[in-house]
Amino acid sequence: MRIGSSLQRRIVAAYLLFALGSCVFFVLIAAVAVEGIEVRLVDDRLMNVASWASPRNAAGLPVEMPAGLLFHHGESIPLSLRGLPPGVQEKFVDGIGLHVLAGKDADGEYVVVDRDSDYEKIEFVVYSMIAVGVLGFLTLSLFLGQFLARRFVNPISMLSESLLKKESLSELPLLSNTDELGMLARAFAERTAELNRFLARERFFTGDVSHELRTPLTVIIGAAELLISQTRDQPELQAPASRILRAAKDAADCVTVLLLLARTPDLIDAPETLLSPVVKAEIERCKSLLRGKPVALELVVDFDFPVFARCELLAASIGNLIRNACQYTDEGSVLVRLSRNAVTVEDTGPGIPEPIRARFAEGTSTSSGPSGSAGSGLGLALVKRICEHLGASLRVGERPGGGSIFSIEFPDRLTKS
Repeated sequence: MRIGSSLQRRIVAAYLLFALGSCVFFVLIAAVAVEGIEVRLVDDRLMNVASWASPRNAAGLPVEMPAGLLFHHGESIPLSLRGLPPGVQEKFVDGIGLHVLAGKDADGEYVVVDRDSDYEKIEFVVYSMIAVGVLGFLTLSLFLGQFLARRFVNPISMLSESLLKKESLSELPLLSNTDELGMLARAFAERTAELNRFLARERFFTGDVSHELRTPLTVIIGAAELLISQTRDQPELQAPASRILRAAKDAADCVTVLLLLARTPDLIDAPETLLSPVVKAEIERCKSLLRGKPVALELVVDFDFPVFARCELLAASIGNLIRNACQYTDEGSVLVRLSRNAVTVEDTGPGIPEPIRARFAEGTSTSSGPSGSAGSGLGLALVKRICEHLGASLRVGERPGGGSIFSIEFPDRLTKS
């Protein structure tokens, strides 16, 4: 998983940074120690030789040096070693590295030369071993960091994959662990079980209420149809009977939608539904809302496409947007446009009040609010819930020149465009 591997890389990087910092610290200590040893073994040795040889040379006594050491005084000093500043220094003569102590006594200048010192070789070996040790320590830290990162991250990845696969809560890994990962797994299981119980209660409540409403709505629809058929010669009764029938059918359709929303999306069949007939039918149903208003209701089909979804859900979502625009637009136009993978409803109403826009952006809705094309009661809340159920997106915006724009955008997996 991307999250797991990212956390794993961070743990390995932290291990390597710690190892690198430790190596730099110990290398500095080793360098100081090596240089201190050099001063002790080489510089002090040359100074001791000089303090012994200089008085003997001044007294005219023979100065016999141990193997590898030379003492030169005055004119016997080689030209390449003359004029050196006092103290111990390293010189290369004919490609050979020498440790040279330059000094001066009462009779003139002198030099003590260590030409056979093995310290440079020892120093090279020491630094080589330190470099090998640093590389080995960093390599070991890399493998150890990866091992520990896997031990830490893999259980979390297993837990997240089990949750994504919606496995049974009793089958989640790490539940029996006594460490922090076990506590995390049990907390996930408990919280998930609580959410499942809440969703189940909500789903059962919605389903039960919808089933209970179906019977009285069926009775109302039947009675309204009977009333219409028996009052054909009484126009004063035909209009209210028609309104009752229309309202009852709208309520029945809403109940059907609520029943569908109460079910898991995977359990609902998703037939291929062409969108233009659904939009045209909803436009015809909403024309009665514009009677007596100077509002033009238009449909523009730039691109017609089928959607894999139930017709009832598509009709409820699109119809609520069209009905909302027609209800709150007093003059101008309501334009419904079919474009690639999207249905857009554009109106010239008063626009979207800022409080309602804020509540809509936060995912909340109200059943009341300022009048306008942003009416965000049950209709808009239902549209948003249907879009979430289908996996579509509901976009809300301001129309240039006044008004609002609502757009339902369907993902490619729902369309056949």
